[in-house]
Amino acid sequence: MSSPERKSINISRLTPALLVGIAVLFPLTVFGAEEPPEQIQPAERFEVIDAPRDYLSEKFVTFVSEIDRFFGDDRNYQESNQSVIQLDITRVAGYSGDHKIVLAGRAKVRLPSAEKRFHLLLETNPDQNPTGESTPTKTTPPSNKIVTPDSYGAGLRFERAREGYWHFSTDAGIKFHSLKVDPFTRVRGSYEVPLDQWRLKAAETVFWFQTSGVGENTQLDLEHFLSEPVLFRATSNVTWLKDTTNLDLRQDLSIYHTLTERSALLYQASAIGVSKPTYQATDYVLLMTYRYRIHRKWIFFEISPQMHYPKEQNYRSSPMLSMRLEMLLDESK
Repeated sequence: MSSPERKSINISRLTPALLVGIAVLFPLTVFGAEEPPEQIQPAERFEVIDAPRDYLSEKFVTFVSEIDRFFGDDRNYQESNQSVIQLDITRVAGYSGDHKIVLAGRAKVRLPSAEKRFHLLLETNPDQNPTGESTPTKTTPPSNKIVTPDSYGAGLRFERAREGYWHFSTDAGIKFHSLKVDPFTRVRGSYEVPLDQWRLKAAETVFWFQTSGVGENTQLDLEHFLSEPVLFRATSNVTWLKDTTNLDLRQDLSIYHTLTERSALLYQASAIGVSKPTYQATDYVLLMTYRYRIHRKWIFFEISPQMHYPKEQNYRSSPMLSMRLEMLLDESK
C-alpha cells in the first residue's frame, strides 16, 4: 500500500476524535445552537422529596397534637401557647376498698398585651408532679369521701413561642398549704427530632420548692404513626429529688385509637418503680380508657377499667375503676 493511502486512512480514523475535541473545546453556542439545560445538582434532587416529607411530618405532628388535646394530656397543657383551663372530677374505686372522688384543676391564662409570652398560672397540688400534671399518681388510705387538693399554687409563666423543634418555658410562683407559703420555680425545655415515620421528643424540667428542695424530671417520647387513626407512643419518665437522691421511674407503652370525632380509646401498659433501697418495680398497670366528648370541644367523660399489680399486694392482680368528668377550656370552640 502506498504512503498517500496510509495517510488518508489515518486521517479518517482521527476525524471522530477531532470532532469530539472540537465539541469539548468550543461550545455549541459558537455554531448558533442553544445552551444545554443546566444540570440538577445532587442536593437539588433531594429537595424534590423534601416537600412531601415535610407535609407528612406536619400532618403527623398535627395528628399527635390533636390527640393530646382530646385526652387533656399534660403535653398539650405545657406546650400550647393558648389559654387553657382544665377542671377534673374523678371517681376512683380500687383495690383495698379505696373509693373516693378526687377534685383537681389547673389554669394557664395568657395575659393581654404580652405578645403571647406571659401566662398566669393557677394549679392544685403544684408539687405533685414537676410538670404540674393534675392527675393523682399516689394511692391514699381507703375512704368514701370527696378528696380536695392538699395545696394550691399561683404563679407567672414566661413561655416562648415554638421555634422550629424547640419549646421553652419558665415558671415562678407560690404554693399555699394551710397557712404556710412555699415559693417555687420551674424551668422546662423540650426538643423533638423527626425520624422516618417516627418522632423522638425529649423534655427536661428542673424545679425547686422551698419545702422539698431541688429536683429534676426527664421524659422521653418515641412516637410512631401506625395509621391515620392510630398512634403508638413509648414514654420513659424519670424524676429525681436532691434531698432523697431517689429516682422515681415510669415506663408507658400506649396506643391511641381515634374512633370518631367525638370518641377515642387508649390502651396502655405501664411499669412503675423506684431506685431505693434497690431498683424495684412498685406497680404494674394495664388499662383501657374510653373518652367521649359530651359537648362541643370542652366537656369530656371517660371511663377507665384498670388492672394493677402492686408490690404491696405481692404483685397480685388488683382491679380499679376510674371515671372522670373533665372541662377543658381553651381557644377551641
